[in-house]
Amino acid sequence: MEIDKHIQFNSDGKLIHFLNIEGLSKDQIIEILDIAENFIETSNKKNKNLENKTVASLFFEPSTRTKTTFELASKKLSADFINIDIANSSTLKGESIIDMIKTLEAMSCDMFVVRHSISGTPHFIAKEVGKKISVINAGDGIHAHPTQAMLDMFTIRKYKNKFEGLSVAIVGDILHSRVAKSLITSLTTLNVKNINVIGPKILMPENLDTLKVNYHENLEIGISKCDVVIMLRLQKERMHEALISTDDYYQNYGLTKMKLQSAAKDVIVMHPGPINRGIEIDSEVADGKNSVILDQVTSGISIRMAIMTLIIKNRA
Repeated sequence: MEIDKHIQFNSDGKLIHFLNIEGLSKDQIIEILDIAENFIETSNKKNKNLENKTVASLFFEPSTRTKTTFELASKKLSADFINIDIANSSTLKGESIIDMIKTLEAMSCDMFVVRHSISGTPHFIAKEVGKKISVINAGDGIHAHPTQAMLDMFTIRKYKNKFEGLSVAIVGDILHSRVAKSLITSLTTLNVKNINVIGPKILMPENLDTLKVNYHENLEIGISKCDVVIMLRLQKERMHEALISTDDYYQNYGLTKMKLQSAAKDVIVMHPGPINRGIEIDSEVADGKNSVILDQVTSGISIRMAIMTLIIKNRA
């Protein structure tokens, strides 16, 4: 499916959908982070930014963290939240996605949060919806996961107070990871000094040379002196065959306390989840003093509140 990178902006260059990081300026990313920070400071107060608005959740793939944080974010903004039961929806009876969307439009929905296994589906929906409806990409195929990247940027800024001068390592299945692609774009836009990607060559995309990253096959060399280490899981459900043994993978790329000693002393360890302990990360690290994994989850609520607030404001 061809993906239009510009559809998320109106004629004035303002965000009216949130579909991918590509196309966002550094200032636009920082604006979202700043709005989210304000929500953190007022987390105990209910906001009315989405009062009288209806948000529909369309998750064609299973999710816990993303789906739940979007629901909490919507309710904190005073929106009505519709959780569509895709497993028992009319799409399984032959109804197309567009028919479903048009039906929800007729129910006066204002925003669709979409997760789908096929890359580009949220963009396709954004092209088809009415002019007053916004679409948020909650993860599409192996293409992008922009709100996850934004909450990761928020977490990095919280602990490091900057982006310039940082060295960030992304470890794991880069080939199949939609998170990795959005992370690399975000970090590049924010002028991070070094972006290292680490993993077996078989799990690297063919266009790696065009991504402005440094590739390392060795984990300890790749994370050496890094300020941030982001671990990714093996995306087995997207692999057409067993590309690598999990035992071999843990031996070479599983992050242990000993291997982490190669990184900077004040390194933070991140993971978008779900975590596979004993495969890409050891429990001693996942639960250790350098881990900010649970803080990422908390940040997800405020970031998603910020994104929804901004695109609804731009619609006004």
